Amino acid sequence: MDMNVQVIKKNGEKEFAILPYNEFMRMKQILEDYEDLIDLRKAKAGTVNEPSVPFKNVMKNIKIKKGSRSSNIK
Repeated sequence: MDMNVQVIKKNGEKEFAILPYNEFMRMKQILEDYEDLIDLRKAKAGTVNEPSVPFKNVMKNIKIKKGSRSSNIK
């Protein structure tokens, strides 16, 4: 990842990093995506031995037809 960062030192030690706002937002999005991935993996790990229902069956059970944007749920 190429970044345009300016480092500010205090007493000869690196103290702050300043970067353009768009780069900050890109880094923030990457971190949020990574945190979401970690949460997903934790959730999936907790359901390894639990029974599952195929998506097709779920859709059939709640009477949503393929391509439909709304359901018949009342």
